[in-house]
Amino acid sequence: MKIPLQKITAPLIASHGVNLHMLRLDLNHPTISGNKFFKLKYNLEEAKRQEKDTLLTFGGAFSNHIAATAAAGKEYGFKTVGIIRGEELQAPPQPSTLGREKNQTLKFVEECGMKLHFVSREEYRKKDSPEFIKTLVKQFGDFYLLPEGGTNELAVKGCAEILSLIDIPFDFVCCPVGTGGTLAGIISSLNPKQRAMGISVLKGGEFLKEEVTKLLNPPCPPLQGGDWSINFNYHFGGYGKHTTALMNFIADFEKQNNIPLEQVYTGKMIFGIYDLIRKNHFPKDSTVIAIHTGGLQGRLKPHPNPRHKGGD
Repeated sequence: MKIPLQKITAPLIASHGVNLHMLRLDLNHPTISGNKFFKLKYNLEEAKRQEKDTLLTFGGAFSNHIAATAAAGKEYGFKTVGIIRGEELQAPPQPSTLGREKNQTLKFVEECGMKLHFVSREEYRKKDSPEFIKTLVKQFGDFYLLPEGGTNELAVKGCAEILSLIDIPFDFVCCPVGTGGTLAGIISSLNPKQRAMGISVLKGGEFLKEEVTKLLNPPCPPLQGGDWSINFNYHFGGYGKHTTALMNFIADFEKQNNIPLEQVYTGKMIFGIYDLIRKNHFPKDSTVIAIHTGGLQGRLKPHPNPRHKGGD
């Protein structure tokens, strides 16, 4: 698999002497794009091995994982079920409201044939309990269970292959973090001189440090011991939230580099990287790789005037 590694240019980057490149995982597959391709790779093989014909998984209304699972089901012949957090999008809303018909991710997965099941946030918190899983088996039959975000040992195994696509020496690699699986896979394949940094897209995401550490315990230990960290300063209000400042930044970035971003994951990561460059976080002459994790089905197109003053 040959994935473009695109150099990012901007006066800020040049003035600080940093080399920034983006690994364009958004181009690795038309619909199962970005990191989700790697998270699903070995899980799909396992589902086939177990002779399961249905994939069931969990996610929010903007979940890249929900979208990728639906697309994978359509392409590889699985039925798919998505357990969606939040009942407010269950019924089609009035035309004057922002709701389900405005959500491109849910529209996409339904077009792929995914059956959506909306649950309250309180009920969603039970998603890992055996009792709740039993109720889902009664309702949807036997299925192959993919956890929220697709993160499990097989997902980490797949994501450990991402760094093999980078064909230049580098010092830092950055990725957005929602559940920690992609970051764990990347960490597991670092060499001792390289460092991984995750940008949390969650408000209150400090628990992710523990989650990643758990994923790195056997059978998925770091191979060579590279260092890693998670930054929690660029969530813009929480998962799925965005501000005018973020959307302005995305519009400027896309104009300068001709790379589409979305505001849920990769847009926040790139904003964070630029801000950290401004703050001299990366040493002069260091090479930084930003992982584009796809998810463009959930992209809000930037306002035609990047300096607009619309609401956050």
